[in-house]
Amino acid sequence: MSAVPDPVRPRYLRTPDAAVHLGLSPRTLEKHRCYGTGPVYHKLGGRIVYRCEDLDAWAEQGLRRSTSDPGRGIVHPAKRIDGYTGPVRR
Repeated sequence: MSAVPDPVRPRYLRTPDAAVHLGLSPRTLEKHRCYGTGPVYHKLGGRIVYRCEDLDAWAEQGLRRSTSDPGRGIVHPAKRIDGYTGPVRR
């Protein structure tokens, strides 16, 4: 009897795969990153990667049971939020 090993789940996802995981477009996830409204990410060298746990935790902030449920947090749209002035350019 040989046991079939569990498939290896990647520890980090790059932007296109992270977007599929969340059901978003890669561009929307990039905008969230620029505006600071998205999930936390890691920058490894020149690459942006996301942990699956961080993606799931961010998505859980938007969990609601009804339209009147205030939920535990807010998932902002991928646009500038009040007070955002953008990156500092020199």
